[in-house]
Amino acid sequence: MSPFDFLADLVNPDLAFLPKALAVAVMSAVMCGVVGCYVVLRGMAFIGDAVAHAVFPGLAVAFVLSGSLVLGGIAAGVITALLVAVFAQNRRIKEDSVIGIFFVAAFALGIVIISRAPGYAGSLQQFLFGSITGIPDRDLLVVGGTGLVLVLAVALLHKELVAVTLDREMARALGLPVFWLDVTLYVLVTLAVVMAVQTIGNILVLALLVTPAAAARLLTDRLIVMMLLAPAIGALSALVGLYLSWSWDLPVGGTVVLVLTGVFLLAYLLAPRHGVLTRPARAR
Repeated sequence: MSPFDFLADLVNPDLAFLPKALAVAVMSAVMCGVVGCYVVLRGMAFIGDAVAHAVFPGLAVAFVLSGSLVLGGIAAGVITALLVAVFAQNRRIKEDSVIGIFFVAAFALGIVIISRAPGYAGSLQQFLFGSITGIPDRDLLVVGGTGLVLVLAVALLHKELVAVTLDREMARALGLPVFWLDVTLYVLVTLAVVMAVQTIGNILVLALLVTPAAAARLLTDRLIVMMLLAPAIGALSALVGLYLSWSWDLPVGGTVVLVLTGVFLLAYLLAPRHGVLTRPARAR
């Protein structure tokens, strides 16, 4: 299928789900790209995978009650994030240990809940691998509204989040509310992950959160440029991934992740200053 055929399908009224799928994929990629910059700089990629586990009980409850999966996932993720932030204040237990305990426990709770629903096996596959073509209109509005809230929060708290991301102890010495900034970052990651779960599923969501930001990190030394590049890389990869999956009948989530990985490998090899192949040339 040529790109022109894909564009024709996007405006085809009989394929109304396709532009909705593209809109959700791009918005999710932008949100994950913005928040993912803090995740990469802080070296907390594990939290993206953990949050994906944490939202699962909310998704399961929403499915059993025939409610909004997005709202259910947000509620579960935020509650779990608050618990992690509270328990992580104990200096004898490191943050990654607390994350591992609570987020995996939340995932286990989700499995137990959804196992009580009839026909849960097919629903479990939808949660794990995504179901972008079946997104209802109300969820499209929720994703758009959540994206606006997330971008606004990042714009208002950018300096504080950067300070906590780069040096927590220095931020605490400067009098910044480190605990509440941690909570805010956890909540922002949760919001981005919940939106992205619909696009590429619970298992692959970490790629949308980390890979665009990691590629952008290789391409620039300036944080503001990185925060512009990461969502752009994510959105473009989502567009290309959806096009390839539609053209060749491939799974959307897996295709998007492979495109993202290809972009990262190109940046790793050919980045102007930090590429493996360009550094020897610059040295000469």
